[in-house]
Amino acid sequence: MKIKSFEFNLRELAGSMGDFGTLFPLAIGYLISCGLNPAGFLVMMGLCNIVTGLIYRLPMPIEPMKIIAIVAIAQHWTPSMVYASGLGMGIIWIILAITGIIDWIARITPASVIRGIQVTLGLLLAIEAYKMVSTWWLLGITSILIVLLLRQNRYAPAALVLVAIGIIIMLTKGQFNQVSSPGLSFPPLTSFSLKEVWQTLLLAGFAQVPLTVTNATLATSSLIETYWPEKKVTVKQLAWNQGIMNVILPFFGGMPTCHGAGGLAGQYYFGARTGGTNIIEGLIEISLGLFFSASVASLFSVFPRAIIGAMMLMVGIELTKFVKDIRPGKEIIPLMVTILVSLSSNMFLGFLSGLIVYYLIPLVLKAIKK
Repeated sequence: MKIKSFEFNLRELAGSMGDFGTLFPLAIGYLISCGLNPAGFLVMMGLCNIVTGLIYRLPMPIEPMKIIAIVAIAQHWTPSMVYASGLGMGIIWIILAITGIIDWIARITPASVIRGIQVTLGLLLAIEAYKMVSTWWLLGITSILIVLLLRQNRYAPAALVLVAIGIIIMLTKGQFNQVSSPGLSFPPLTSFSLKEVWQTLLLAGFAQVPLTVTNATLATSSLIETYWPEKKVTVKQLAWNQGIMNVILPFFGGMPTCHGAGGLAGQYYFGARTGGTNIIEGLIEISLGLFFSASVASLFSVFPRAIIGAMMLMVGIELTKFVKDIRPGKEIIPLMVTILVSLSSNMFLGFLSGLIVYYLIPLVLKAIKK
């Protein structure tokens, strides 16, 4: 059976909202704490979604680079620092792609370590989701039940129902009163210094690289192969994609971007199956950026967090289910080491620890036999 490259229906629309749980909190932080231009932020992300959907003909999440976003928001970086960090990351990813280093990393990384990273991300999403759901237990639990009942419904997909409920709650509370009249806004031409590029690499960029290697590249490529075995996307393709995006977007108000296994799992879980998802999401983001940039930050910030948490929780559970792919035997130990070290420290150390254990086990067994 031939797999369709593009579909435009309610299921794909719902899938386009599947990664909102990971996008919303960081988007709000960037717009409010760092003062990024909303038009540049949304229009550039929308264009990336459309172009990526057309190229790969698959759902392909465009997400903020999380470590950079968290540090930038916590330290209240200036917009120019955020844009400078994007260029720095773009250069790094192009180097990784040109030199073939990313292919070498992919070759030496076993499935058990990749699955360990995915499970870790799922658990971290679930923990954060619990905090969000706890802000309004009744709404959060109701949202989870809606997901379970309607996730595969063709006529009322769960993500669309939850977004509609969130909008109704905002209307009931009068939170749409702060919406300005639609007005046309374009992405700005931005500038920054080479000093800021280096400064932001030291503050967060170099720490971001291992997470992007593991989650946004290796784990995303593996997840695509799991969901669409007939449409393989290599780690080198993803590396090039992340490099090109990040050397262009900063000059027009775009944030540092990457892909991500969590976002992809969210899109797939809520219905995304084709490149139509990216095109739909991109058109929504471009429309918001062009016509509602004056209001979008405040609207994002008042959307019910319990609904976002419910969506995020189900995505977290979706990511943990891939542990079943690991067969009992020598791969269980690297899997567990990757998860435990990642949770207790960070994903980069978890990745390294799992890798070391995976290659040490045969040597230890060989020494014991002697």
